Amino acid sequence: MNAAPTPLRRAERALEIPRGRLLAALLAACATLASAFALAAVSAYLVARAWTMPPVLDLTVAVVMVRALGVSRGVFRWLDRMLAHDVALRGVVSLRTNLFTALAARTDDALTRLRRGDLLARLGDDAQELGDHVVKALLPGLVAVVMTVVVLLTILPMSLLAAASMLLALALASVLAPLASYRGARIAEQAVLTTRSGVSASALEVLDDATSLRVDGRLEAALAEMHSRQRDHDAAIDRAALPGAVASAVVPAAMVLALAGSLLAAGAAWTEGGASAGQIGVLLLLPLSSFEAATALPAAAAQYARSRAAAQRLAELAGPDADLHGAHASRPSPALSPAPVSPAAPAAEGRHGDRSGAEHRSSAHSSEASDAAAAATGPGVAHLRATGLSAGWMAGSPCVQGLDLDLPPGSRLAVVGPSGSGKSTLLATLAGLLEPLAGQVELEDGNPLRSGVVMFAEDAHVFATTLRENLRVVRGELDDSTASAALAAVGLDDWVRTLPRGLDTPLGPDGTTVSGGERRRLLLARAVIRGGPVLLLDEPTEHLDTARGDALLRALLDPADDSLVPASSSVVVVTHRPEAIPAGTAVLHIGENAQNARSDHEESR
Repeated sequence: MNAAPTPLRRAERALEIPRGRLLAALLAACATLASAFALAAVSAYLVARAWTMPPVLDLTVAVVMVRALGVSRGVFRWLDRMLAHDVALRGVVSLRTNLFTALAARTDDALTRLRRGDLLARLGDDAQELGDHVVKALLPGLVAVVMTVVVLLTILPMSLLAAASMLLALALASVLAPLASYRGARIAEQAVLTTRSGVSASALEVLDDATSLRVDGRLEAALAEMHSRQRDHDAAIDRAALPGAVASAVVPAAMVLALAGSLLAAGAAWTEGGASAGQIGVLLLLPLSSFEAATALPAAAAQYARSRAAAQRLAELAGPDADLHGAHASRPSPALSPAPVSPAAPAAEGRHGDRSGAEHRSSAHSSEASDAAAAATGPGVAHLRATGLSAGWMAGSPCVQGLDLDLPPGSRLAVVGPSGSGKSTLLATLAGLLEPLAGQVELEDGNPLRSGVVMFAEDAHVFATTLRENLRVVRGELDDSTASAALAAVGLDDWVRTLPRGLDTPLGPDGTTVSGGERRRLLLARAVIRGGPVLLLDEPTEHLDTARGDALLRALLDPADDSLVPASSSVVVVTHRPEAIPAGTAVLHIGENAQNARSDHEESR
């Protein structure tokens, strides 16, 4: 029975590096060091031979070779760098593609419970470490093996003693130094594992919540905690310096050993008269250029340690059963798969947020919206039930307890409660992103929650790309007419007309070039495009002016208004505007009234 592949081996497969490209990079790297080695040998021969003052023509070939090798070394070095980084960058793209596909296929709540700083470090830094694994570990290790053979085969015909001393020196430089470097890197990686994620999480908390922390008087404490974690991280990195220093000292010491053996061999050959001046020069100077490949091995070993640790963290992120190799080719990505989409009708309110304008524009397109809804959503509907549900991040402190929900197709539910009461946690649990602490959530047809429930969080990301691509993240085959209609449905049509390039206008990182209200409606437009049998929306009208926000909220919660969501879809909306909830809408209060959640749900406005 074959042993299961290690996490690093799984990550290497996920890089999907073509063997032909890797071989080309290896040959270019070997040619670079071979040119440098040959240049040293020919230069040593030229210097020693010139000392005997032979006819000038006897040195012509050596002079030309020195020039040619000097040029070829630079050419091969450029080719080496281009090919190696091409392989690494292509590999990182494949790794991240496979990784995101594997993450989208996870059905547990491991990602939801992962701290955002830790998730960011794994998807960013750890994936990059695997790209560096190719350039700094894999290729240097292979090159060192090839160059060791080349060096020994070059020296062996000239002197057995010199070859033996060179073999011993290369063994020390290629084994002891990498081991010490690997040990130091393991210590550093342990520090990364235990302290870096804490630093990242603290920094993100301060950056994201600085205003609220200052208002609560907790900003100074948060900054002090971040500095404390940074000091712990720095101290752990310092502990890794000693093995690194040993690794740095081993290679020069090995060079001294090789040079001493060459001196003894050259002295014996000179006194016995069995070698020419050129051969003596080669024996004396060649050891100085024989360790260029071995010099890179300590760094390669350190990178190998970082790569192993990064691969382990990525394996934990993807899940124990995930096969990252070719994941994007074997499974369709949910973001790019055809999905039920609600009709992209024109805006749900007038230009100034008046309800009469919304009703007029909605009725003018009701026939078109109904046809679009039927074509997009198809016959599938979903009946969502929660029984005895307790939701929260920790078993000892649930946010919601004993909740019973029954949401047949076409239901509308508003969720209200004070900040921090667990409204977002409840939505994540209903969406299957967070496992219930008790009770169960299920679809009546027995399908997984994630196949029929779509949740849009209030902090969903806006990507640093065009407006069109920011909408296509939820539906890959989105056309311009559908995108424009969805933007109009949420009242962004006037804004789009002011953009210099329309749908092709780039947005800043995380929506920094759009206002808070525009960002919120852009996220709502994604929800309109994505649609689904059950749609969960977390504060979709936050940062909007009162009239516009209330009109959108009514359009989402009114079953008779299909300008945003088809009548057959169930909608659950978290809101801080209970006064804007349409009459007759079921309202769920959580927080202080969590124990009476069932009775609150049964009441209607």
